[in-house]
Amino acid sequence: MYFKDKVIWITGASSGIGEGLVYALAKEGAKLIISSRKQTELERVKNNCQEGSEVMVLPLDVAQFDTIAPAAEKARARFGQIDILINNAGISQRELVVDTDLSTDRKIMDVNYFGTVALTKAVLPQMIERKDGQIVVMSSVLGKMGVPWRSGYSASKHALHGFFDSLRAEVFKHNIKVTVICPGYVKTNVTINALKGDGSKNNVMADSTAGGWEPSEFAPKVLNVIKKQKREVYLGRKEVIGVYLNRYIPTVWAKIARGLKLK
Repeated sequence: MYFKDKVIWITGASSGIGEGLVYALAKEGAKLIISSRKQTELERVKNNCQEGSEVMVLPLDVAQFDTIAPAAEKARARFGQIDILINNAGISQRELVVDTDLSTDRKIMDVNYFGTVALTKAVLPQMIERKDGQIVVMSSVLGKMGVPWRSGYSASKHALHGFFDSLRAEVFKHNIKVTVICPGYVKTNVTINALKGDGSKNNVMADSTAGGWEPSEFAPKVLNVIKKQKREVYLGRKEVIGVYLNRYIPTVWAKIARGLKLK
C-alpha cells in the first residue's frame, strides 16, 4: 500500500475531514501524527483507529505561532521525519463585509493562512535535506472565487494558492511535491464553528453542508489525489461549476454570485 509506514501529520484531525483522513490512513498502515486544539477529541479519534495503528496525539493551535516549532520537534523526535504534511486546520465565516470586525478577519487569516504557512515552514527544512516529501493543503472552491458572506474565509483560501504556487516552484528541484485540494461541500461542523462578524460562533448547520459528502466518503478521494501527487484538484459536485464559470465566463459568474443566498 502506498501510505504504509509513511509518517503523515494531519492538522484539524479531531473532526470532519481530518478525522476521516485519520481513519482512512490508519487502515493504509501510515504512521500518524494528529493535531488540533482538542486533546480529548484527538484521544477519541486515536482510540477509534483500528487495532495496531501507530498514532501520536500532538495537541496544537496553529494560530499560536510560537508553539509550532516545538511541536515539530516533538514530531521529529518520535518518528525522525515527516513524509507528508496535511494542512487541514481551518475556520469559516458567515457575515457581510460591512458587519465583520477586523479582528475577526485577522483570526480567520491566522488560522487558515498564517498557521498553515508557519507549520509548513517548520517541516520544510528536513524535507529539503532529505530531498523528499509532500505538502498537502486543504483550500476550498472559495479559494478560486468569491461569494457573499465569506469575504475573510475566501481571502484566506485565495492567499494559500498564491503562497503554495510559489513554494511549489521553489521546491521542485528538491523533489518535494505540493498538492492543493479544493473541497466543495462535506458534511462537517464547518458552518457550526464558522465565525460571525463579532467573532462568535455561528452555531448553525447549513443545509448545503448537511447535504455534502460524508467525511468517510470524501477521505478516499483525498487519498487518491495525494497518491497521484496532483498539483491542484477541485473535489465537489455542482459547486465546482462556479470555479470554471469564474475562470472562463467571469461576467456570468458575477451575476450568479450577486444572487446567492449563503447565510
